[in-house]
Amino acid sequence: MNGNNICVILCHPDESRNVGSVCRAMANNDIVDLRIVGKKEDYDENQVLTLAHAEQAVEIWKNAGFFESLKEASQDCAVVAGTTRRRGKKRKDFLMFPEEFAENVSRIAGVEDSGDGVPDSGAGSAKIAVVFGNERTGLSDEELCDCTVGINIPSSENFGSLNLSHAVQVMCYTLFRKFSKYTEGYVPVASKRLDKTVCCIADSLQKIGFFKVTGREDMEIFWRGILSRASLSEGEAQYLEKIFTKASGLAQKNQNNKQ
Repeated sequence: MNGNNICVILCHPDESRNVGSVCRAMANNDIVDLRIVGKKEDYDENQVLTLAHAEQAVEIWKNAGFFESLKEASQDCAVVAGTTRRRGKKRKDFLMFPEEFAENVSRIAGVEDSGDGVPDSGAGSAKIAVVFGNERTGLSDEELCDCTVGINIPSSENFGSLNLSHAVQVMCYTLFRKFSKYTEGYVPVASKRLDKTVCCIADSLQKIGFFKVTGREDMEIFWRGILSRASLSEGEAQYLEKIFTKASGLAQKNQNNKQ
């Protein structure tokens, strides 16, 4: 899955400014396929462009598709996810949270691991649609029925209604985190690798006479506990080793100069 596999569908949005803000939210997250159920002439392009602001977001508006129905707008999509804060008999039996949705679609939208820890996506990957309703009424029962899954963005019980562009930002960002190689986390070093760092620290401290040999075991237990909770990356482990190795080397050099 990548940004090209995702489209945002707006069902009869009222506010031209909201449409512009949606374009900007999409551009922030490398998602460019905007589809609107409605007519282009119903929107004030100047207001759209004012809120879109940046060139990338303006291009999203310029290339947006307009359709007569949600079914028409989503006919090429394998998954059509309707966002809603309202639950009910006709509002889908099960609503996923944004993170759950991103995890689920990543498994069916062509995500593969090339072996370097970065997800890849083929040209034939499935198209995923995320659907948003009108600002005032949200998705109707009929529109949500045309969706294959439902999504609920958790918010305050006292005021649960999100601005349209804010809801789009939440969904686009959540999906972006899933497909973008730039937001991939790191793999913490394994216990065996951590032992090397702990040993380096203990050796360095011993060289400068920090503790007696009999106190080394307790010191190793102390450092192993701290560093394991810190979930060090490989780079961080190497940097710590360099610090302690250099410190012990400088201490020995100073001691030799005094003799």
